[in-house]
Amino acid sequence: MKVFIVDMERCNGCYGCQIACKDEHVGNAWLPYALPQPNTGQFWMRVKEKDHGQVPKVTVEYTPWPCMHCDKPACLEAVPEAGYKREDGLVILDPEKIKGRKEIVRACPYQAIFWNDELDVAQKCTGCAHLVDEGKLPHCVDLCATGGLRFGEEEEFAEEIARAETMLPEKGCRPRVYYLNLPRLFLAGEVWDPQANEIIEGATVSLSFPGGESLRTVTDDFGDFWFRKLAAGVYSLKIEAAGYEPVEKSAISLKESLNLGDFPLQKRKAL
Repeated sequence: MKVFIVDMERCNGCYGCQIACKDEHVGNAWLPYALPQPNTGQFWMRVKEKDHGQVPKVTVEYTPWPCMHCDKPACLEAVPEAGYKREDGLVILDPEKIKGRKEIVRACPYQAIFWNDELDVAQKCTGCAHLVDEGKLPHCVDLCATGGLRFGEEEEFAEEIARAETMLPEKGCRPRVYYLNLPRLFLAGEVWDPQANEIIEGATVSLSFPGGESLRTVTDDFGDFWFRKLAAGVYSLKIEAAGYEPVEKSAISLKESLNLGDFPLQKRKAL
């Protein structure tokens, strides 16, 4: 059975996979798997963007998002006659049988099915089944410059699948697109000396939450600190630096990535 592996640490947001999909499918009919993809309005492989944090501490998350080729596809449960799941795991919507069945678009929890008004059919990623039949890679995988997108037999990726995640597992569709190194959330800030009007490098920053372990980092040569790959929750922060009074901040509610802003430290008074 085939699987897709998406390594988020390797994806740099080049949009090569999205462009490759357009290159392969716009204006090309690959029957019996797909009619031509329209030039606009559909992205069978799309790169989703999400901004994390607030200026000036902002990162952008890029997530390649094809059809998930589920083992229990909601689309085929809604309209069983519309297509089939191949022996290699790829889910195909039959271009003839799907005509006029627009309701299948709403059935996909991943919003990976699109409606073509001109052809009166639902369309989606086929996993480039026409290329796979020839022993080739899906075009999006073949053109991925960083190796962030891979495709092959489930057994080849067993070790990676064991530590990977899938999208929307609560939907029960059992997708066959596996994600590694999802970025999660971050907390960041800056530490400085208001009297000297300079940043403080090497300050110790501790982050903790009730019932969990404490994380620790130090400020860099810009006075910045970052805690990455955090789960949502309520955290407490403590900042310490030699010669300065410590600063604490509690009840930090983390629902989205957060730039806490700057923390001015006051010089410790001499005894």
